This record gives sequence, C-alpha cells and structure tokens, in this order.
Amino acid sequence: EVQLVESGGGLVQAGGSLRLSCAASGFTGDDYAIGWFRQFPGKEREGISCMNSRDGSTYSPDSMKGRFIMFSNNARNTVFLQMNSLKPEDTAVYYCAVEMRPIGIGLNPHLYDYWGQGTQVTVSS
Repeated sequence: EVQLVESGGGLVQAGGSLRLSCAASGFTGDDYAIGWFRQFPGKEREGISCMNSRDGSTYSPDSMKGRFIMFSNNARNTVFLQMNSLKPEDTAVYYCAVEMRPIGIGLNPHLYDYWGQGTQVTVSS
C-alpha cells in the first residue's frame, strides 16, 4: 500500500522559510513521479514542483520557480519542499502526491494516483 506522509507545515511570518517533507513508502517498481501541490479554500489543487523517480529530474512552472525548491534524499523515497520568502498568499494546505508510470513529467493533479493527508502552511503578515 502506497503511503505518503507529509510534515513540516506550520505558522511562519511573511518573509520566513519552511521546509516540508514527504516520506513515501509502499511502492512496487521505480517508475513514478512525485509532486508537491497546494490547495486554497474552494480552489483546485495547484502544482508546485514534481520529480521523476528514474533520474531525479524536476519540473516547476515558471510561477513557482525561485521561492520553491524541491529535492530528495539519495534513495528518492523522501522528498522535500524548501519554501523561502513566504507571503501571506502562500497560505494553503500543501500535499505531496504520486503518479505511477507517468508519461512525461507534469503537474496535472488529475493524473496523480496517491495523495498524502496534507499539511497546513499559514503565513502571517
């Protein structure tokens, strides 16, 4: 059974940093993508960054580059999201998710098969 467990959320002042972690387990095979998403109330999940398990390559949309950095441990079974220069508008629930056997690499949430429980990030002004 695939399990994704996020941690590291919390309350931070604007301009501060947080590092989220996602521990992944229960995979069969090594062909998957793991991604970070966030969700604002009443909105669809928004992709932040994702990583290909086979070569560790990452993808982020331009709007997420710079302040959000995704990396992993050597085994690529724990991924991290370093968030810098946080703004109040970054307040959201943050999720990690896995897409099995992806075609290419991307952040369409509808293609992801497994989701963590989410972790709340609140940025105060």
